[in-house]
Amino acid sequence: MLSKEQIAQRIAQEVQSGFYVNLGIGIPTLVANFVRDDIEVEFQSENGILGMGPFPFEGEEDPDLINAGKQTITALPGASFFDSAMSFSMIRGQHVDLTILGAMEVAQNGDIANWKIPGKMVKGMGGAMDLVASAENIIVAMMHTNRAGASKLLKECSLPLTGVNCVKKIVTNLAVIEIKDGSFHLLERAPGVSVEEIQQATEGNLIVPNSVPEMQI
Repeated sequence: MLSKEQIAQRIAQEVQSGFYVNLGIGIPTLVANFVRDDIEVEFQSENGILGMGPFPFEGEEDPDLINAGKQTITALPGASFFDSAMSFSMIRGQHVDLTILGAMEVAQNGDIANWKIPGKMVKGMGGAMDLVASAENIIVAMMHTNRAGASKLLKECSLPLTGVNCVKKIVTNLAVIEIKDGSFHLLERAPGVSVEEIQQATEGNLIVPNSVPEMQI
């Protein structure tokens, strides 16, 4: 099974030169650490930065530079700063090419639930609804099952939805999965993980091709 860092490393392979990318809270924030050096990418954070770099080394943190999850970050040469109204105008105006989010649940039709568990206190939903409503390309980074071992890739989400029919691809600790035609389609499996293990961990309808390659990370 992949670690959180390896999930982020695999997702970084989906980032193309020239992309404007928004990274959600959690595993997605790690993606900036693994983007290839030979491509140019602009990472945007909804709290008001364009040109976000990887996490700083210990001892080099600047408390005035944070992402939407209040983690300290670095700013690349040429980075710009602005208020959240401008940031959300970029998002709502569909100027972000790729959005990478975490999730509690994803349904086989592309629905995503990632902001609230009923009965538990939340500070707010942040920019997730704006991101999923505006982005054309959404990749989810998540664990395949919850702590109890139950699948998080479902026929239908049981938690309050963040967006409907919007997720294009999922990278979990077990697999890379594409969503199309109302089903999960298995593209790659984590090193050492069998197709049968992925099938057992997936509640939703999973389409499996004759040959499933291992991820290259």
